This record gives sequence, C-alpha cells and structure tokens, in this order.
Amino acid sequence: MLHGFVAGVAGLFVARFLLGLGEGGGFPGSAKAVSELFPPKERSFAFGLFNAGSSIGAMIAPPLIAFIALTMSWRWVFILTGLLGVVWSLAWYFMYDHPSKSKYIYKDEKMMIESSGNSNTADIPYDFHIRWINLFKYKQLWGVLISRFFIDSAWYFIIFWLPKYLADARGLDIKEIGYYAWIPYACAGGGSLIGGWLSSFLIKKNVSLSNSRRISLGIAAALMPASLFITSSPLSLTIVFFSLAMFGHQFFSTLLQTVCTDLFPNKVVGAVSGLAGGIGCFGAMLFSLVAGQIVQSVGYGPVFLMVGLMHPIGLLVLLKT
Repeated sequence: MLHGFVAGVAGLFVARFLLGLGEGGGFPGSAKAVSELFPPKERSFAFGLFNAGSSIGAMIAPPLIAFIALTMSWRWVFILTGLLGVVWSLAWYFMYDHPSKSKYIYKDEKMMIESSGNSNTADIPYDFHIRWINLFKYKQLWGVLISRFFIDSAWYFIIFWLPKYLADARGLDIKEIGYYAWIPYACAGGGSLIGGWLSSFLIKKNVSLSNSRRISLGIAAALMPASLFITSSPLSLTIVFFSLAMFGHQFFSTLLQTVCTDLFPNKVVGAVSGLAGGIGCFGAMLFSLVAGQIVQSVGYGPVFLMVGLMHPIGLLVLLKT
C-alpha cells in the first residue's frame, strides 16, 4: 500500500524493499501448511494448486491493473492490492490452524493425516532444534539449494525478460506484447497443476514415492531445452517454446517444493523452503547480471542455451544428493 503514497525515489525504494521482505514468506509458509495438512501422497497436487496461483495472478493482473489505473490512478493499483493482502492475511490468521486443532478439518481427515506419518528421509532427529544454520550439515539440503539456484536463475530470466525480448528481438509494441504474453503464463499455471497431479497419480498407481518424484521431475526437466529454439523460430513458434519452457519450470518447481516435504520433517520444512527460495533469488540476481552482459555483447542465443540446460543440471544435482 505504501507504493500508493510515495513521492520520490527514496520512498519507492523503501516500499519495494518492504514488499520483497514481506512477500518472501509466502511460499515457505505455504510449504509448511501443505506439509501439515496433507499426507505425502497428496502433497504434490496440493503444491500444484497453490503454485498455480502465481501464474493465474500473472494472467489476471495486467488487465485489472490497467482498468484501475485508467479509471482511478496508478496509486490506487497499489492501495487496493495492498488492502486485498490485508483482508487475505486476516482471513488466513483466523481460519488456519494445525490439523490437530483446526475446526475446519473433519475427524476422519485428522486421522488420515496423523496415520500417514511425517516424511523425513534426511534422518533428522524429530527433537531437532530449529536453527537454520544446523541444516547445512545435511547433504539433502545442499541438493535442494543447488538445484533451486539453477532453476530459479532460468525462471526469473524467462519471466522478466519475456516482454523485453519480444520488444527488442521481435519488434512488438506494448499492445502486441500484451496480446501474446499471457499465453506462456497460462501454460505455467498448467505446469503447476499437471506436475502436482502426475506425481500423486503415480503414487495411487503403486509407484513408490521416490520414483514418482523422479519420473515427474525427469519429464519436467526434459521440457526445458525447448527454450533453445526460441531465437531461431518464427514468432508463433517462439511463443510455443516460451510456453513449453514456462510449463516445464512450474512442473519442476512444484515437485521440487514437494521434495522438501519428503526429505525433511514438518518442523523444519518452512526453514528449508525459505533457504531454498533465498538461494534461488540470489542465483536469479547473479544470472540477470551475467545475462544482461551477454545479451548486450552477443545476443539472446547463448542465454537461452544456458536457460535450457539449467533444469537438467538441477535434476542431476538433486539425484546425486
């Protein structure tokens, strides 16, 4: 909401910093909630559902923002979205509780959650004291962090540079970019849903938990090299390959978040997810600096080559640890 009241660059900097600081807790909190509310066989689909929200939001936001800005002012875009966040936070605060205490969960559901046990293939003691620094002695954490470093570098490049690429390399104006750019985001939402569904489906077909995750992650990683064809294709196919890449990433991301709940006990899932998200953002920051230099000096081709290989690398690291 503070964005709607700023009057200069300094105020904007403070508002942006606070926005990033606040939004950083969203996905770790969601991961923690899913680990508490769902048994392992249902978690990947639950992750897919909430992960799809970011893509659906990216589809809905542009026309809604344009409408508010044109009918009221740009300041009201921030004020109204901030108010929605406050309303949602209050609703979440009063409605959410641990399954053992929640009045919205039926008795048989509570029994199913409790009987499913708590994933912990990292063999962390259940009386483990939650200090994030102690997590680094487990190799499973390093696998998750390194994988997230690579895949988030690719993801942030795709979502932030998509409009710029369409303008610089394809010569599209703002209206034309808006006409095409929603399609990859729609496919990203589909990747979240299908990725989460597939792993849960395989488990129901008596595929083991670990194999269901490996198979699904492998399929997702195999889709990412589609980005290699973005620069050499006509515009229509470029959008197709962008869409495949964004579909594949959200497919992969949903499962990687689920893997955190498989590897670690519920009490440290939030910490693990937060560390992974932080490392992913740092990777994206560094890759953005490198990508900008490469694009300026050579062009987009080498960058999309790197993007296409990052998820397969991330998968290999994850499997090795």
